[in-house]
Amino acid sequence: MGRVLITGGTGLLGGRITQLLQDQGTGVAYLSRRPDYVARIPAYEWDVNAQKIDADCLKDTGAIIHLAGAGVADRRWSAERKEEILQSRTRSTALLYKLLKENPHSVHTVVCASAIGYYGYDNGEWKDENSAPASDFLADVTKAWEDAEDRLAELGVRVVKIRIGIVLTREGGALKELAKPIQWWAGAPLGSGDQYMSWIHIDDVTRIFLYALENDSLSGAYNAAAPNPVTNAVFTKAVAKTLNKPLLLPNVPPFAMRMLVGEMAEMLLGGSRVSSEKIRDAGFVFNFPHLEEALEDLLRQN
Repeated sequence: MGRVLITGGTGLLGGRITQLLQDQGTGVAYLSRRPDYVARIPAYEWDVNAQKIDADCLKDTGAIIHLAGAGVADRRWSAERKEEILQSRTRSTALLYKLLKENPHSVHTVVCASAIGYYGYDNGEWKDENSAPASDFLADVTKAWEDAEDRLAELGVRVVKIRIGIVLTREGGALKELAKPIQWWAGAPLGSGDQYMSWIHIDDVTRIFLYALENDSLSGAYNAAAPNPVTNAVFTKAVAKTLNKPLLLPNVPPFAMRMLVGEMAEMLLGGSRVSSEKIRDAGFVFNFPHLEEALEDLLRQN
């Protein structure tokens, strides 16, 4: 397969993927804004804003895993932040396109991050990879992101787009934020609690990326969400049960969410029920198909 070049490699998902690749003896390199600050992994400089990249990164590289993009939930969605979320995805992908188009290389596969935000928010109808994109902010971002990723296929490389659900991990992210008030006896479902959460254990999403990398029969979009999504109310109760904590408070009203996080509240109050049938039909087997076992693994003290 050759070396795997990773964008966004210093993030949580990138770090997990790096470890799995190294465990199986595959070489890894990173693209980084500050390559001198990357420890242990060969790193090459890229500047997405200036559209500059060190073409030496292509040496011995057979595949690329593209994870780069500004965090959606890191800060309030000001107009400036929303533009950064969009441009960090589309311009970084455009830079990869330029790299591969203008330089000799042996890259045969690019596995790209995407998101289930593509489907928008709905009333619980199942969404699969053939479902039409929605028209809200995150859906528009994801559609533009995937359009940029699809251009890579014009260069003769295999492109796989992984539409990632809500990643559950003990290190941070959604689970940590939802569990925190529950641990202090202040947890409650958000809004109606009826919105679906299409979640996935960090180990399974990591394995999906490697599965897509290693299986030449896969191309196009695949949902990375566990087979059994649940509503926010069910999710909240399951976390409380796993932590052995009561839920004493009423549901958090939508207006309070909007006061707290602004427009980002729509992401928390909405949801989608996403199917994983396509990736399972391709032969992938989830280690954590049910929420209870995922929470046991992530929240129980050893």
